[in-house]
This record gives sequence, structure tokens and C-alpha cells, in this order.
Amino acid sequence: MTIPVMTARRAGLMACPHCGLVCRQTAKPDPRCPRCDGKVQGRKAESLSRASAYLIAAAILYIPANLLPIMQTSSLLGAKADTILSGIAYFWTSGSWGLAALIFFASILVPLLKLGTIALLTLSVHFHWGRHLHQRANLFRIIEMVGRWSMLDIFVVALMVGLVHFRGVAVIEAGPGAAAFGAVVILTILASQSFDPRLIWDREEELHD
Repeated sequence: MTIPVMTARRAGLMACPHCGLVCRQTAKPDPRCPRCDGKVQGRKAESLSRASAYLIAAAILYIPANLLPIMQTSSLLGAKADTILSGIAYFWTSGSWGLAALIFFASILVPLLKLGTIALLTLSVHFHWGRHLHQRANLFRIIEMVGRWSMLDIFVVALMVGLVHFRGVAVIEAGPGAAAFGAVVILTILASQSFDPRLIWDREEELHD
């Protein structure tokens, strides 16, 4: 016999999203936190639909973010446009393997894994998957933790622009790929913030109630 997992909702508890205070569930239609008077909800409203919308938009923009130029360079020798992949290839062939690997990890691998993980979590909630609950909850914590690294490529472009302008060697401008990449980062952050991880445990409660 499987012992049901003790969840906050099963214990009659709710956490305030504003100050983190754990409150008792109440039958009031508009419950408020006794400490900060913020609105307390058992689950985020329209969490799954909003997270899915942000996720789809991010997945669509992920393609131009990697295909369009992220940096455009103009110098006496001519003009050049570089995508994220061509920048990685340049650093790799020039011997800067560590920098190439770092950009690949932060700009290609992390956003792709984050998109896939959020998609897996939303699908698991939508189809009421009842297995590997702890693993899925840990996956959500991981994408929350590594999300900040998705902006590393934008920081690298900004740093290179500043250095080149300071030396007066050439003119570097951010290309349309940078805007698409920034939008992907923001949309994935919104998707992870919109997703309510407590929905993962609802299926377990349904199986044992």
C-alpha cells in the first residue's frame, strides 16, 4: 500500500506569495495574509494556460534567435554579421575553447533545456501524470536556479561592444538575433514564474483522496 504524500493543501496550509508566511486555509472567498494583508491563493489563477502561452512564444522565437545575426561589426576591413553559432565556431577555431563552450552552454543548451523542461512539466500537469513527482519538482527548482545564466550571451555582446568602442577599432551593434534571444530569455522566465509547481502534487492527491 502506497502511503500518500503529505502536501500543504492536504494539511490545510497555504503560503503567502508576498511574504512567505504559512497560513491556515479558510473558507473566505478572498483570503488575506494576516501579516502583510496580501491576497493568498491555493493555486495560481490560469497557471497552466499562461505558462503554455509564454512557452510557445519562446519556442517560436528560439529559431530566429539562433539564425539571425546577434552582432554586426563594421570596420575598415568591411562589415560582418555573426550569429550565436558562428560566434561559437569562431572562438572554437581560434583556440578559445573554454569561452566557446561557455557561450554554447549559456546561449544554446540552457535555453533549450529550459524550454524542454517547462514543456515536460506543463504536459505532465495537463495529462495528470502521477509518477516521478519528486523528480519533476526538483526539475522545476533547477530551471529556476539556472535561468539567470541564459543572459550570459547578451552580457558578452555588451562587453565586446564597450571594449571595441573604447579602443576605437570598429563599430559593433546588436543585431536582430539579440532582440529575439532577449525575448526568449524573458518569455522563459515568465513561463517558469507562471507555472505553479503545486499543480504537480494535485494528481497525487486525486489518487489517494
